[in-house]
Amino acid sequence: MEGDGRLSAMPVVNLPDRDGRLEPYRLAEPRTWKRSAGQEFRRVALAAAHLVADPLSPADPWLTAAVDWDATIAYRRYLWSLGLGVAEAMDTAQRGMGLDWPSALQLIRLSVAAAREFPGAVVFSGVGTDQLLPASSVTIDDVIGAYEEQIEAVEACGGRIVLMASRALVAAAKSPDDYAKVYGRILRQVREPLIIHWLGEMFDPALQGYWGKPDHMAAMDVCVDIIADHAGKVDGVKLSLLDEDKEIRMRRRLPRGVRCYTGDDFNFAELIAGDEHGYSHALLGIFDAIAPAASAALAAHARGDMDEYWRIFEPTVPLSRHLFQAPTRFYKTGIVFLAYLNGHQSHFVMVGGQQSGRSLLHLVEAFRLADAAGLLRDPDLAASRLRDVLRVHGVAA
Repeated sequence: MEGDGRLSAMPVVNLPDRDGRLEPYRLAEPRTWKRSAGQEFRRVALAAAHLVADPLSPADPWLTAAVDWDATIAYRRYLWSLGLGVAEAMDTAQRGMGLDWPSALQLIRLSVAAAREFPGAVVFSGVGTDQLLPASSVTIDDVIGAYEEQIEAVEACGGRIVLMASRALVAAAKSPDDYAKVYGRILRQVREPLIIHWLGEMFDPALQGYWGKPDHMAAMDVCVDIIADHAGKVDGVKLSLLDEDKEIRMRRRLPRGVRCYTGDDFNFAELIAGDEHGYSHALLGIFDAIAPAASAALAAHARGDMDEYWRIFEPTVPLSRHLFQAPTRFYKTGIVFLAYLNGHQSHFVMVGGQQSGRSLLHLVEAFRLADAAGLLRDPDLAASRLRDVLRVHGVAA
Protein backbone atom coordinates (compact mmCIF):
# COMPACT_ATOMS: atom_id res chain seq x y z
CA MET A 1 0.00 0.00 0.00
CA GLU A 2 3.00 2.27 0.19
CA GLY A 3 3.72 4.71 -2.61
CA ASP A 4 6.75 4.42 -4.87
CA GLY A 5 8.25 7.83 -4.11
CA ARG A 6 11.54 8.16 -2.22
CA LEU A 7 11.41 9.51 1.32
CA SER A 8 14.12 12.08 0.60
CA ALA A 9 11.88 13.68 -2.02
CA MET A 10 8.99 14.24 0.39
CA PRO A 11 8.23 17.82 1.44
CA VAL A 12 9.45 19.25 4.75
CA VAL A 13 7.47 21.71 6.90
CA ASN A 14 8.73 23.54 9.98
CA LEU A 15 6.14 22.80 12.67
CA PRO A 16 5.76 24.69 15.96
CA ASP A 17 5.81 22.86 19.29
CA ARG A 18 4.23 23.90 22.61
CA ASP A 19 7.29 25.97 23.48
CA GLY A 20 7.11 27.95 20.25
CA ARG A 21 10.13 26.27 18.70
CA LEU A 22 10.06 25.21 15.06
CA GLU A 23 11.14 21.69 14.17
CA PRO A 24 11.44 20.32 10.62
CA TYR A 25 8.94 17.60 9.79
CA ARG A 26 9.24 15.44 6.69
CA LEU A 27 5.99 14.01 5.38
CA ALA A 28 5.58 10.30 4.79
CA GLU A 29 4.88 8.78 1.42
CA PRO A 30 1.17 8.75 0.55
CA ARG A 31 -0.79 5.54 0.58
CA THR A 32 -3.02 4.21 -2.14
CA TRP A 33 -6.10 2.49 -0.81
CA LYS A 34 -7.21 -0.82 -2.27
CA ARG A 35 -10.88 -0.98 -3.18
CA SER A 36 -12.87 -3.45 -5.24
CA ALA A 37 -15.28 -1.62 -7.52
CA GLY A 38 -18.84 -2.45 -6.63
CA GLN A 39 -17.89 -4.58 -3.64
CA GLU A 40 -20.56 -4.53 -0.96
CA PHE A 41 -19.62 -4.05 2.68
CA ARG A 42 -20.87 -6.34 5.43
CA ARG A 43 -21.82 -3.31 7.52
CA VAL A 44 -23.97 -0.30 6.74
CA ALA A 45 -21.47 2.57 6.61
CA LEU A 46 -22.65 6.19 6.69
CA ALA A 47 -20.30 9.16 6.85
CA ALA A 48 -21.71 12.23 8.56
CA ALA A 49 -20.57 14.77 5.99
CA HIS A 50 -19.20 18.27 6.58
CA LEU A 51 -20.33 21.55 5.10
CA VAL A 52 -18.26 23.69 2.71
CA ALA A 53 -18.69 27.40 3.39
CA ASP A 54 -18.76 30.11 0.74
CA PRO A 55 -15.76 32.32 1.64
CA LEU A 56 -16.76 35.06 -0.82
CA SER A 57 -20.26 35.59 0.55
CA PRO A 58 -20.91 39.12 1.88
CA ALA A 59 -23.05 37.64 4.68
CA ASP A 60 -21.90 37.97 8.28
CA PRO A 61 -20.54 34.47 9.00
CA TRP A 62 -21.68 34.55 12.64
CA LEU A 63 -25.26 35.29 11.65
CA THR A 64 -25.90 33.68 8.26
CA ALA A 65 -25.00 30.26 6.87
CA ALA A 66 -23.23 31.02 3.58
CA VAL A 67 -22.72 27.66 1.87
CA ASP A 68 -20.87 26.67 -1.28
CA TRP A 69 -23.53 24.24 -2.45
CA ASP A 70 -21.57 22.91 -5.43
CA ALA A 71 -18.48 22.07 -3.38
CA THR A 72 -20.62 20.62 -0.59
CA ILE A 73 -22.46 18.24 -2.93
CA ALA A 74 -19.23 17.38 -4.74
CA TYR A 75 -17.90 16.04 -1.46
CA ARG A 76 -20.99 13.85 -1.08
CA ARG A 77 -20.31 12.39 -4.54
CA TYR A 78 -16.75 11.66 -3.42
CA LEU A 79 -18.06 9.74 -0.39
CA TRP A 80 -20.51 7.79 -2.53
CA SER A 81 -17.72 6.92 -4.97
CA LEU A 82 -15.98 5.16 -2.07
CA GLY A 83 -19.05 3.08 -1.30
CA LEU A 84 -20.00 5.08 1.78
CA GLY A 85 -23.46 6.41 2.45
CA VAL A 86 -24.06 9.96 3.65
CA ALA A 87 -25.69 11.11 6.86
CA GLU A 88 -26.83 14.55 5.82
CA ALA A 89 -27.37 17.81 7.69
CA MET A 90 -26.30 16.42 11.04
CA ASP A 91 -23.82 17.51 13.69
CA THR A 92 -20.80 17.22 11.37
CA ALA A 93 -22.53 19.65 8.98
CA GLN A 94 -22.63 22.15 11.89
CA ARG A 95 -26.30 21.62 12.57
CA GLY A 96 -26.96 23.83 15.57
CA MET A 97 -23.49 25.41 15.24
CA GLY A 98 -24.01 27.62 12.21
CA LEU A 99 -26.38 25.66 9.96
CA ASP A 100 -30.00 26.65 10.57
CA TRP A 101 -33.08 24.67 9.54
CA PRO A 102 -33.85 26.53 6.25
CA SER A 103 -30.26 26.00 5.09
CA ALA A 104 -30.32 22.40 6.31
CA LEU A 105 -33.45 21.73 4.27
CA GLN A 106 -31.82 23.19 1.17
CA LEU A 107 -28.82 20.93 1.78
CA ILE A 108 -31.05 17.87 2.22
CA ARG A 109 -32.97 18.59 -0.99
CA LEU A 110 -29.77 18.98 -2.99
CA SER A 111 -28.18 15.88 -1.48
CA VAL A 112 -31.22 13.66 -2.02
CA ALA A 113 -31.49 14.88 -5.62
CA ALA A 114 -27.78 14.22 -6.22
CA ALA A 115 -28.12 10.72 -4.76
CA ARG A 116 -30.80 9.86 -7.33
CA GLU A 117 -28.23 10.52 -10.07
CA PHE A 118 -25.50 8.41 -8.41
CA PRO A 119 -26.12 4.65 -8.73
CA GLY A 120 -26.18 2.97 -5.35
CA ALA A 121 -25.94 6.20 -3.35
CA VAL A 122 -27.48 6.16 0.12
CA VAL A 123 -28.42 9.24 2.11
CA PHE A 124 -30.19 9.64 5.45
CA SER A 125 -31.04 13.18 6.55
CA GLY A 126 -31.19 14.75 9.97
CA VAL A 127 -34.57 15.84 11.30
CA GLY A 128 -34.68 17.89 14.48
CA THR A 129 -36.42 20.77 16.21
CA ASP A 130 -33.83 23.48 15.65
CA GLN A 131 -36.42 25.97 14.41
CA LEU A 132 -37.40 26.19 18.11
CA LEU A 133 -35.39 27.98 20.76
CA PRO A 134 -34.90 25.71 23.80
CA ALA A 135 -36.71 28.10 26.18
CA SER A 136 -38.81 27.38 29.25
CA SER A 137 -41.91 28.47 27.35
CA VAL A 138 -41.56 25.63 24.81
CA THR A 139 -44.11 22.85 25.28
CA ILE A 140 -44.10 19.18 24.41
CA ASP A 141 -46.67 19.89 21.69
CA ASP A 142 -44.33 22.53 20.26
CA VAL A 143 -41.57 19.93 20.07
CA ILE A 144 -43.85 17.43 18.34
CA GLY A 145 -44.96 20.10 15.87
CA ALA A 146 -41.38 21.06 15.06
CA TYR A 147 -40.40 17.44 14.42
CA GLU A 148 -43.49 16.96 12.25
CA GLU A 149 -42.69 20.05 10.20
CA GLN A 150 -39.20 18.82 9.39
CA ILE A 151 -40.31 15.24 8.76
CA GLU A 152 -42.93 16.41 6.30
CA ALA A 153 -40.34 18.49 4.43
CA VAL A 154 -37.76 15.68 4.25
CA GLU A 155 -40.28 13.02 3.25
CA ALA A 156 -41.66 15.36 0.58
CA CYS A 157 -38.30 15.34 -1.21
CA GLY A 158 -37.96 11.57 -0.85
CA GLY A 159 -35.49 11.56 2.03
CA ARG A 160 -34.88 8.92 4.69
CA ILE A 161 -34.71 10.22 8.26
CA VAL A 162 -32.30 10.33 11.16
CA LEU A 163 -34.33 11.57 14.13
CA MET A 164 -31.90 13.87 15.89
CA ALA A 165 -31.87 14.65 19.58
CA SER A 166 -33.75 17.84 20.51
CA ARG A 167 -32.45 20.62 22.73
CA ALA A 168 -36.01 21.94 22.94
CA LEU A 169 -37.24 18.57 24.22
CA VAL A 170 -34.66 18.64 27.02
CA ALA A 171 -35.97 22.07 28.02
CA ALA A 172 -39.65 21.08 27.81
CA ALA A 173 -39.64 17.54 29.21
CA LYS A 174 -40.57 16.99 32.83
CA SER A 175 -40.07 13.20 32.90
CA PRO A 176 -39.18 10.18 30.71
CA ASP A 177 -42.88 9.95 29.88
CA ASP A 178 -42.57 13.14 27.84
CA TYR A 179 -39.84 11.52 25.73
CA ALA A 180 -42.06 8.47 25.23
CA LYS A 181 -44.91 10.72 24.15
CA VAL A 182 -42.84 12.66 21.63
CA TYR A 183 -41.01 9.69 20.11
CA GLY A 184 -44.15 7.56 20.08
CA ARG A 185 -46.09 10.24 18.24
CA ILE A 186 -43.35 10.66 15.65
CA LEU A 187 -42.61 6.97 15.12
CA ARG A 188 -46.26 6.11 14.56
CA GLN A 189 -46.52 8.47 11.60
CA VAL A 190 -43.23 8.23 9.66
CA ARG A 191 -43.41 6.55 6.26
CA GLU A 192 -40.23 4.48 6.53
CA PRO A 193 -38.17 3.15 9.43
CA LEU A 194 -35.81 5.80 10.70
CA ILE A 195 -32.58 6.00 12.69
CA ILE A 196 -32.83 7.42 16.20
CA HIS A 197 -29.79 9.44 17.22
CA TRP A 198 -28.81 9.60 20.87
CA LEU A 199 -26.21 12.36 20.91
CA GLY A 200 -24.37 12.61 24.19
CA GLU A 201 -23.66 15.78 26.13
CA MET A 202 -19.96 15.58 25.23
CA PHE A 203 -21.04 16.55 21.69
CA ASP A 204 -23.70 19.03 22.81
CA PRO A 205 -23.85 20.14 26.46
CA ALA A 206 -27.49 21.23 25.99
CA LEU A 207 -28.44 17.53 25.70
CA GLN A 208 -27.40 16.68 29.26
CA GLY A 209 -30.05 14.43 30.85
CA TYR A 210 -31.55 13.22 27.57
CA TRP A 211 -34.35 10.64 27.89
CA GLY A 212 -35.24 12.30 31.22
CA LYS A 213 -32.46 10.64 33.21
CA PRO A 214 -29.07 12.09 34.22
CA ASP A 215 -27.45 8.63 34.29
CA HIS A 216 -26.69 7.03 30.92
CA MET A 217 -27.67 3.52 31.99
CA ALA A 218 -31.03 4.70 33.34
CA ALA A 219 -31.52 6.75 30.17
CA MET A 220 -30.76 3.63 28.15
CA ASP A 221 -33.72 1.87 29.77
CA VAL A 222 -36.03 4.64 28.56
CA CYS A 223 -34.60 4.62 25.04
CA VAL A 224 -34.73 0.83 24.67
CA ASP A 225 -38.34 0.73 25.89
CA ILE A 226 -39.36 3.36 23.31
CA ILE A 227 -37.62 1.43 20.54
CA ALA A 228 -39.20 -1.87 21.63
CA ASP A 229 -42.67 -0.28 21.53
CA HIS A 230 -42.15 0.89 17.95
CA ALA A 231 -39.55 -1.53 16.57
CA GLY A 232 -41.20 -1.74 13.16
CA LYS A 233 -40.55 1.97 12.60
CA VAL A 234 -36.93 1.95 13.78
CA ASP A 235 -34.17 1.02 11.33
CA GLY A 236 -31.61 1.53 14.08
CA VAL A 237 -30.23 3.71 16.81
CA LYS A 238 -27.02 5.70 16.59
CA LEU A 239 -25.25 5.90 19.92
CA SER A 240 -22.84 8.83 20.39
CA LEU A 241 -21.62 8.47 23.97
CA LEU A 242 -17.93 7.74 23.26
CA ASP A 243 -18.18 4.71 25.57
CA GLU A 244 -17.57 1.28 24.10
CA ASP A 245 -19.02 -0.66 27.04
CA LYS A 246 -22.28 1.29 27.05
CA GLU A 247 -22.74 0.79 23.31
CA ILE A 248 -22.17 -2.96 23.57
CA ARG A 249 -24.67 -3.18 26.41
CA MET A 250 -27.27 -1.28 24.44
CA ARG A 251 -26.88 -3.17 21.18
CA ARG A 252 -27.40 -6.47 23.04
CA ARG A 253 -30.73 -5.14 24.31
CA LEU A 254 -32.14 -3.97 20.97
CA PRO A 255 -35.09 -5.82 19.44
CA ARG A 256 -34.28 -8.21 16.62
CA GLY A 257 -34.00 -6.35 13.32
CA VAL A 258 -33.07 -3.00 14.89
CA ARG A 259 -29.51 -2.01 14.05
CA CYS A 260 -27.01 -0.39 16.34
CA TYR A 261 -25.02 2.32 14.54
CA THR A 262 -21.85 3.30 16.29
CA GLY A 263 -21.29 7.00 16.75
CA ASP A 264 -18.22 6.30 18.87
CA ASP A 265 -15.36 8.06 17.15
CA PHE A 266 -12.94 6.67 19.76
CA ASN A 267 -13.72 2.93 19.55
CA PHE A 268 -15.35 2.49 16.15
CA ALA A 269 -12.97 -0.17 14.81
CA GLU A 270 -13.67 -2.60 17.65
CA LEU A 271 -17.41 -1.90 17.61
CA ILE A 272 -17.74 -2.44 13.87
CA ALA A 273 -15.70 -5.65 14.04
CA GLY A 274 -17.98 -6.87 16.81
CA ASP A 275 -17.85 -9.93 19.06
CA GLU A 276 -19.56 -13.29 19.37
CA HIS A 277 -22.80 -11.56 20.43
CA GLY A 278 -23.08 -8.95 17.68
CA TYR A 279 -21.63 -5.86 16.05
CA SER A 280 -22.34 -2.25 15.22
CA HIS A 281 -22.90 -0.60 11.88
CA ALA A 282 -21.37 2.84 11.33
CA LEU A 283 -22.70 6.39 11.28
CA LEU A 284 -19.60 8.41 12.01
CA GLY A 285 -18.24 11.91 11.64
CA ILE A 286 -14.70 10.55 11.50
CA PHE A 287 -15.58 8.68 8.30
CA ASP A 288 -15.74 12.09 6.61
CA ALA A 289 -12.05 12.63 7.39
CA ILE A 290 -10.79 9.06 6.86
CA ALA A 291 -13.13 8.11 4.02
CA PRO A 292 -10.62 6.30 1.76
CA ALA A 293 -9.19 4.35 4.69
CA ALA A 294 -12.67 3.50 5.98
CA SER A 295 -13.71 2.25 2.55
CA ALA A 296 -10.58 0.11 2.21
CA ALA A 297 -10.91 -1.30 5.74
CA LEU A 298 -14.56 -2.21 5.22
CA ALA A 299 -13.70 -3.83 1.89
CA ALA A 300 -11.02 -5.90 3.65
CA HIS A 301 -13.58 -6.85 6.29
CA ALA A 302 -16.01 -7.95 3.58
CA ARG A 303 -13.27 -10.17 2.09
CA GLY A 304 -12.64 -11.68 5.50
CA ASP A 305 -9.16 -10.15 5.70
CA MET A 306 -9.23 -8.96 9.31
CA ASP A 307 -5.45 -8.43 9.44
CA GLU A 308 -5.79 -5.82 6.72
CA TYR A 309 -8.87 -4.36 8.43
CA TRP A 310 -6.90 -3.72 11.62
CA ARG A 311 -3.78 -2.60 9.77
CA ILE A 312 -5.77 0.13 8.03
CA PHE A 313 -7.93 1.27 10.94
CA GLU A 314 -5.40 1.20 13.79
CA PRO A 315 -3.38 4.30 12.71
CA THR A 316 -6.60 6.26 12.17
CA VAL A 317 -7.67 5.90 15.80
CA PRO A 318 -5.10 8.36 17.27
CA LEU A 319 -6.23 10.91 14.68
CA SER A 320 -9.88 10.38 15.55
CA ARG A 321 -9.25 10.61 19.28
CA HIS A 322 -7.36 13.84 18.71
CA LEU A 323 -10.03 15.43 16.52
CA PHE A 324 -12.81 14.48 18.94
CA GLN A 325 -11.02 15.38 22.17
CA ALA A 326 -12.84 17.64 24.61
CA PRO A 327 -14.46 20.04 24.00
CA THR A 328 -15.76 17.48 21.50
CA ARG A 329 -18.28 19.77 19.81
CA PHE A 330 -15.41 21.53 18.02
CA TYR A 331 -14.33 18.39 16.16
CA LYS A 332 -15.81 19.84 12.96
CA THR A 333 -12.89 22.28 12.75
CA GLY A 334 -10.42 19.42 12.34
CA ILE A 335 -12.66 17.63 9.86
CA VAL A 336 -12.83 20.68 7.60
CA PHE A 337 -9.12 21.38 8.05
CA LEU A 338 -8.26 17.92 6.69
CA ALA A 339 -10.65 18.37 3.77
CA TYR A 340 -8.79 21.60 2.96
CA LEU A 341 -5.37 19.94 3.22
CA ASN A 342 -6.53 17.18 0.86
CA GLY A 343 -7.82 19.56 -1.80
CA HIS A 344 -11.52 18.84 -1.38
CA GLN A 345 -12.12 22.57 -0.92
CA SER A 346 -10.11 25.63 -1.81
CA HIS A 347 -10.11 27.32 1.61
CA PHE A 348 -10.17 26.80 5.36
CA VAL A 349 -13.28 28.82 6.18
CA MET A 350 -16.31 27.48 8.03
CA VAL A 351 -19.90 28.52 8.53
CA GLY A 352 -20.18 30.49 11.76
CA GLY A 353 -16.46 31.27 11.74
CA GLN A 354 -15.86 27.87 13.32
CA GLN A 355 -12.40 27.57 11.76
CA SER A 356 -11.31 29.30 14.98
CA GLY A 357 -12.73 26.48 17.10
CA ARG A 358 -9.37 24.75 17.57
CA SER A 359 -5.89 26.06 18.32
CA LEU A 360 -3.07 26.16 15.81
CA LEU A 361 -1.20 23.47 17.76
CA HIS A 362 -4.28 21.24 17.62
CA LEU A 363 -4.36 21.61 13.84
CA VAL A 364 -0.64 20.93 13.54
CA GLU A 365 -1.03 17.70 15.50
CA ALA A 366 -3.98 16.73 13.28
CA PHE A 367 -1.68 17.22 10.30
CA ARG A 368 0.95 14.92 11.84
CA LEU A 369 -1.54 12.22 12.73
CA ALA A 370 -3.25 12.34 9.32
CA ASP A 371 0.15 11.97 7.69
CA ALA A 372 1.02 9.00 9.95
CA ALA A 373 -2.26 7.33 8.94
CA GLY A 374 -1.52 7.81 5.23
CA LEU A 375 -4.45 10.20 4.82
CA LEU A 376 -2.72 13.11 3.06
CA ARG A 377 -3.27 12.11 -0.54
CA ASP A 378 -1.02 14.81 -2.04
CA PRO A 379 1.80 15.61 0.41
CA ASP A 380 3.05 18.60 -1.59
CA LEU A 381 -0.40 20.19 -1.60
CA ALA A 382 -0.96 19.41 2.08
CA ALA A 383 2.42 20.91 3.03
CA SER A 384 1.79 24.04 0.96
CA ARG A 385 -1.63 24.57 2.50
CA LEU A 386 -0.37 23.99 6.02
CA ARG A 387 2.34 26.61 5.42
CA ASP A 388 -0.39 29.05 4.38
CA VAL A 389 -2.27 28.41 7.64
CA LEU A 390 0.92 28.77 9.66
CA ARG A 391 1.74 32.11 7.99
CA VAL A 392 -1.72 33.44 8.84
CA HIS A 393 -0.89 32.64 12.47
CA GLY A 394 2.45 34.45 12.22
CA VAL A 395 4.60 31.34 11.86
CA ALA A 396 7.23 31.29 9.13
CA ALA A 397 7.24 27.65 8.06
